[in-house]
Amino acid sequence: MSLKKILIATDNTPDQINGVVTTYRNIAEHAQQDGYQICFVDPDNFPSMPAPGYDAVDLSWPWGISDIIDDINPDYIHIATEGPVGLATRMLCDRRKWRYNTSYHTNFAEALKKLLWIPESWSWWYIRWFHRHSGRVLTTTSAMIDTLQQHGIRGDVIPWTRGVDRNIFNPDLRRSLRDPEITLLYVGRVSPEKNLQAFCDLKYPNSRKIIVGDGPMLSKLKEQYSNIEFRGFLTGRDLAREYANADVFVFPSHWDTFGIVMIESMACGTPVAAFPVTGPNQVVEQGITGYLDHNLYQAVDQCLGLDRTQVYQASHKWDWHRAWEIFRDNLIKKS
Repeated sequence: MSLKKILIATDNTPDQINGVVTTYRNIAEHAQQDGYQICFVDPDNFPSMPAPGYDAVDLSWPWGISDIIDDINPDYIHIATEGPVGLATRMLCDRRKWRYNTSYHTNFAEALKKLLWIPESWSWWYIRWFHRHSGRVLTTTSAMIDTLQQHGIRGDVIPWTRGVDRNIFNPDLRRSLRDPEITLLYVGRVSPEKNLQAFCDLKYPNSRKIIVGDGPMLSKLKEQYSNIEFRGFLTGRDLAREYANADVFVFPSHWDTFGIVMIESMACGTPVAAFPVTGPNQVVEQGITGYLDHNLYQAVDQCLGLDRTQVYQASHKWDWHRAWEIFRDNLIKKS
């Protein structure tokens, strides 16, 4: 019996380190166990260049995408992103009257305004148009469903959970001998939209701050903040050690729709301090896995009183198999 094929069209390359790539990589592993094969069409298939102002995303010229999709001959088509690859796939589907579904991962309009000064009204017009014919739109949380519907996204909008690889992210890597200083950690892209200034300027007594990640602001922050330890990109157990040995994970972003880094931290027993905004307010359980406060200092202070075992145990609600089941159950047959 042949595997049912799911085509995922994405503007992210497999080697990128972000929540979108992490999501689909884990989904693909569970899909195969369930009798499905996931095939990706991404910028690696085409001539590409870094996006202006955001070199973590490649802009492609998806010439010949119809031949690639015909060769795959998928049973289902899922369009993951609204960039050139996603757009070319959408236009092909509409032209051939194929059915498909889509997902909304990122506060697209806010990001473009922050990075390229594009008015949010322009971006929301495009987002409405892009998802107009989608059979179902998968997004990260119920709060994001409200946001999309408020901006005119019609039809079925489905909340889609995320998970964590517990073979990698767990409390076992925490050192028994602790440093006398309190360790505050940030993991993620080092770029303007992440509001890192709030983390860098945070002055908590007897603390050290660590940033894991890379991005366009890295050089500038290194010059400005000699007291912060910059570790660059880390993955796997090296990253898990940073989570496990931090006392508080600080998530200063105002624009992420989810933030997988938060649940990776929780799976290591480390509580999360964040602002009470979309993303954290759907992920952090107040007083259990972290604290949300408009004052990050207060959030950090309260996190230090939490039971790390409680944080770890509460993190088990995030499960990649459940994420796959939601994805599978909302697929739309191509024809």
